[in-house]
Amino acid sequence: MKFLTGLLAAVLLIAAMGASHAVVRIADDRGGRIGTYVDRYQDLRQSGDTVIIDGLCASACTIVLGAIPHDRICVTSHATLGFHAAWDFGTNGRAVTNAEATQMLYAMYPSQVKRWINQRGGLTPHMLFLKGRQLQSMYKPCYLDAQASAIKPPRGSVPRAEQLESARGQLLH
Repeated sequence: MKFLTGLLAAVLLIAAMGASHAVVRIADDRGGRIGTYVDRYQDLRQSGDTVIIDGLCASACTIVLGAIPHDRICVTSHATLGFHAAWDFGTNGRAVTNAEATQMLYAMYPSQVKRWINQRGGLTPHMLFLKGRQLQSMYKPCYLDAQASAIKPPRGSVPRAEQLESARGQLLH
């Protein structure tokens, strides 16, 4: 009987390991065009993948906070979010704040992030950085082993990490 119980437990454990999702790590993303990020994160939301923020996620990258469910995002001690008003190039080639795009961007953020932004004067052309204890109080912590945290993605990319089996133990639930 003990043998059958042990065998059943082993089968269930193996079956649970087969149903996995990937982990996406954001480490050095300075942002870009809002539409590109909206598309990227819609696909990511549908994938069921977990997002680890392990470095800079600025500008349009921060759309991840509104696009991915809160329980699928974690932050490391290296995580930094950078917020500013959306802008376009004006007729003279200089950056001009785009009020409509800024409002759209702001509307995507969770309420706790909106409160934090409002307490600092709202979205302006100047970058606001959310990191450390303040950020960790809003999102669950995640921990990467030394090998995973040493990997630096190409600038501007959001690479897929190994399957969750190889990342198991890196997330604190």
